[in-house]
Amino acid sequence: MSADSSDAAAVVAPTRLESLGQAIAAALPGKLQAVANHTRELTYEVPAHQLLEAAMVLRDGAGLKFEMCMDVCGVDYLEHGRAEWKTEDATTSGFSRGVSRWDVTDEAAAVAGRRFAVVYHLLSVSLNQRLRLRVFCANDAEPMVDSVTGIWAGANWFERETFDMFGILFRGHPDLRRLLTDYGFIGHPFRKDFPLSGNVEVRYDPEKARVVYQPVTIDPRVLVPKVIRHDNRYDPQLTNAPVATDGKPSG
Repeated sequence: MSADSSDAAAVVAPTRLESLGQAIAAALPGKLQAVANHTRELTYEVPAHQLLEAAMVLRDGAGLKFEMCMDVCGVDYLEHGRAEWKTEDATTSGFSRGVSRWDVTDEAAAVAGRRFAVVYHLLSVSLNQRLRLRVFCANDAEPMVDSVTGIWAGANWFERETFDMFGILFRGHPDLRRLLTDYGFIGHPFRKDFPLSGNVEVRYDPEKARVVYQPVTIDPRVLVPKVIRHDNRYDPQLTNAPVATDGKPSG
C-alpha cells in the first residue's frame, strides 16, 4: 500500500454533530458560543441583541434548516454556582449539589445579568438534527428578550408559558399574557425566590357569596431531613449474603 493511500485511510470522516458544528460556525462566524454538555446535542449561547438574526440563519441556512421550535423554556440561575442547600439550619455536608463556585472575588458582579435565561430547542425535520440555543436576559430586574414568534409561529404559547412561570418578557409578542395561572395570581411560581406556599390563597366567603383572595395562612417551614437513619434492607451482611437455588438466602 502506498503512503498516499495509507494517509487517506487515516482520515476519519466527521460525525454528524461535528458536521453540524462546522455548518453553524460557517453560517454564524463568531456569533455563537458553544456550551459544554453531555446530551449528545449541540448547545450554543447567543447574545440577546443577536437572537433574531441568529434564529433567522438557523432556520434558513444551508445545512441547518431548523424549521421547528419544539420548546421554549426559562431558567432561573439565582443561586446557581454560589450556594448549595439554602436552608435555615441544615449544613452543606451530606447534601451537596456539586456546584462549581464562581472563580471571582465579587460574586454579585459575576452573576449580574446572568440570572434569567431563555432556552430554545430547535428541530430540523428535513435534515433530522437538533440544536439547543440559550440567551441570557441582560436586566435581572426586568428580564426581556425578543420574541421569535415571527420566525417560529409555534413559539407563541411557549413564550406565554415562560412569561407566566418566570416573568420573562418577550418584546414583540402579539399576545403576551398569563397562560397557566389564574388572573389574580401574584408572582411567577418557577422563580427560585418564589415561596413554596405562594403569596395568596383562594377560599369561598359565604358572607360575600363569592370566591375571595387573601394572604396565605400557611407558615413557611424548611423540610430538609436533619438525620439519615440506617436502613436494614441495605445492610452489607444481607445484600452480600449467598442465595440458594430456591431464591431464599441460605442459612
